[in-house]
Amino acid sequence: MVRSHNSVARRQRGISLFGLLFWAVVVSATAVVLMKVFPAVNEYRTIQSMVNKLAHDGGTSVPEIRASFEKLRAVEYGVDSISSADLDISKEDDKIVIGFAYDKEIELMDPVYLLIKFKGESK
Repeated sequence: MVRSHNSVARRQRGISLFGLLFWAVVVSATAVVLMKVFPAVNEYRTIQSMVNKLAHDGGTSVPEIRASFEKLRAVEYGVDSISSADLDISKEDDKIVIGFAYDKEIELMDPVYLLIKFKGESK
């Protein structure tokens, strides 16, 4: 049985140069966005752990908790988006609850920004 050259060529599959370039652009753009978003998410996780620590052993009054937060903030690297004045400190069932919320703008390209709204409270 002799196969013609056309039937073999028709069955070959692969990615074209345009397909390769398209996927390279998509993967690169995704990587750039993730690299720019990661520090903001890392800062949020740091603030969340600071707030949890303060709720358990940061003090009993609002000024003590705010002062403890500022001390922790001075030690932690990269916590610039929030200050002690932004904390919402309350007491629920004899337990201190510290809440916070802030917005973070991330520049993707000069006219394009990504806005992330972070919100959390102590556990």
